[in-house]
Amino acid sequence: MKMTKNKTGLLLLFALLVATGVQAQRVTSIRINEILVVNEQNFVDEYGTRSGWIELFNTSAGTVNIGGCYLTDDPSNHKKYPIPKGDVLTIIRPRQHVLFWADGNASRGTFHLNFALDPDKENYIALYDADGKTLVDEIKIPAGQRADVSFGRETDGLNKWITLNKVTPSTNNLTLDRNDNIEKFLLRDSLGTGMTITAMIVVFIGLFLLFFIFKCIGKSAIKLSARRAKEAGVENVTAKGGLTDEGAIFAAIATALFEVEEDVHDVESTVLTINKVTRRYSPWSSKIYGMREFTKTNNH
Repeated sequence: MKMTKNKTGLLLLFALLVATGVQAQRVTSIRINEILVVNEQNFVDEYGTRSGWIELFNTSAGTVNIGGCYLTDDPSNHKKYPIPKGDVLTIIRPRQHVLFWADGNASRGTFHLNFALDPDKENYIALYDADGKTLVDEIKIPAGQRADVSFGRETDGLNKWITLNKVTPSTNNLTLDRNDNIEKFLLRDSLGTGMTITAMIVVFIGLFLLFFIFKCIGKSAIKLSARRAKEAGVENVTAKGGLTDEGAIFAAIATALFEVEEDVHDVESTVLTINKVTRRYSPWSSKIYGMREFTKTNNH
């Protein structure tokens, strides 16, 4: 029984050490990412005031809680500003940022520091773990920083620090404002000839595809009509576009009209003229006239 209790105690101690090690490893993944010393026309805090700020970045793939850690601007005082515990906003998600206002007014909330940045001298900024001894990250900001121009890492979490003309609080330091491929294309084709030819090729390909699609649809419609007509018992419909029986009849009538005596045609051989009958009464109202004409014709 005593051996079992000892084993249980050892397992709990081992679990506690592992958890502590994992937590410490996660905290050490936080980096000081960007700093603005002089804020004249830049972003404002929730109180509507402008002041310098310090941005932290979580480089890990896990969530990190920085509550209980320390920020300082004094190398001899590691615990100058204790980040409050219990604030859900101190939990930084993977590859995300958090911003602290260096306004010297900690009474305004968790993210307001008890020290401010001095533009006339070099500023030292450091982040310490919860024990107040383990240095997580530090940076020295050169004196003479310009207003509304921040000093930060060229790429989030990496070591190279540069002057950032485009201030990016709580977002990525490296932002893609241009497309390198498009700019290279513009350099190689300054007159737009290649672009024009490419556009024309695309248009012609589109037209060809439309022609092909409509042609296929037309053939399918003809075949479908022929099949339905055959199912309905209509035999005079052809699927290949040939003449039907009705078409042959219409062709015969047109040929007969074309072969009528020349005196009934105008100058154009395909135009017929109907002349007015010079009689006192219309043959349509006289059966006698019709009979006479019939007899006369037979005698003739």
